[in-house]
Amino acid sequence: MFPIEKIRSRFPSLERNIGKRKAVFFDGPGGSQVPTSVTSAMNEYLLRNNANTGMSFATSLETDEVISETLRACADFIGCEDHREIVFGQNMTSLNFQLAGALSRTWGVDDEVVVTRLDHDGNVGPWALAAEWSGAKLRKIGINPEDCTLDMESANEVITERTVLVAVGAASNLSGTINDVKKIVEIAHSFGAEVVVDAVHLAPHSLVDVSNLGCDFLLCSPYKFFGPHQGILWGKKERLEELPVAKLRVATEELPFRWMTGTQSHEGMAGTKAAIEHIAWIGREVSGNPELSRRDALISAFGAIEEYEQELCLRMLEGLGAIEKLKIWGISEPNRISERAPTVSFTHPSMSAKEIAERLAEKGIFVWAGNFYALELTEALGLEPEGVVRAGVLHYNSMEEVDFFIEAVASILS
Repeated sequence: MFPIEKIRSRFPSLERNIGKRKAVFFDGPGGSQVPTSVTSAMNEYLLRNNANTGMSFATSLETDEVISETLRACADFIGCEDHREIVFGQNMTSLNFQLAGALSRTWGVDDEVVVTRLDHDGNVGPWALAAEWSGAKLRKIGINPEDCTLDMESANEVITERTVLVAVGAASNLSGTINDVKKIVEIAHSFGAEVVVDAVHLAPHSLVDVSNLGCDFLLCSPYKFFGPHQGILWGKKERLEELPVAKLRVATEELPFRWMTGTQSHEGMAGTKAAIEHIAWIGREVSGNPELSRRDALISAFGAIEEYEQELCLRMLEGLGAIEKLKIWGISEPNRISERAPTVSFTHPSMSAKEIAERLAEKGIFVWAGNFYALELTEALGLEPEGVVRAGVLHYNSMEEVDFFIEAVASILS
């Protein structure tokens, strides 16, 4: 049994009232809510351990320990063996620009960089600029507009012997589509190209396993999986060691610190570790085994989270699909539920996305309207400038909230 009431009790924000009822947080694709354990860890660090690193006094040593423990927790979270392959930064986009700057210095005018039309601009824009900086050519993998999936024929056409890098999202933050990253990696590696995976949208919903994916770099954001505003970059050790990253003269060459410019958010690291521990707690709860290792607990947790969220998503797809003239963008067939994250975007010809979202907000239902920086996709689908309404469920949402949402959308559009 999924411990939904126990989980919800850990998130104080879920107790917020809008009018006569509890707010419904379906805004998770833009940033999740945070459990008390995360804020407690951040408070504890700031109030008792706050210091800069590298000295022998107590709080500095404690900060060193916070950094080390968090890097190890992140390694467990994404499935890498060496915690020194984990890099912290302000956010995913900043880290991706940093990575793009380093890689662009190794490319030339005969090279090609490949992005997709399904990705968030945080995994398109940096590579478009990197191609411009280096003189390389930018190419794009197309989509199948009927279900918002990647066109694999297009992938096979644009990834060639001239390709040096392919940037692909693990899941779309607009359509929810889960991409066949392993297949993209296989194609790219057959030509000697590297692969950067944006796992920001997948990480709150499914287990990330870089060893299984086989990619060369991967990024995600703790604020999407119940933590603070941070970014995480994973890269293969040998590449992180040799790439010409921009850094100060006094900075160390030691990993991961040669990539971590300036003073980091140590309280953010403490909160990130706590967010990972929150997910591991779920795994121990559903397995009934409090002794599970952190990685095994995360595997258990995401198995249960996927099953629970798929039930919510199926109900949402069914309910919205019954509303006359409402268009769901992306995979909607129940037998393909494993091919999508529980993020549902839709439009209706009678009302703009912005107006629908505003009407839902009045009822205490928090959703997004727009393109959510998935500009390549909304342009390809002809959805600019209005975009879509986006509702996303996370493991703390309930079936009752889904039913209320469906009733509210139906009443607004009736």
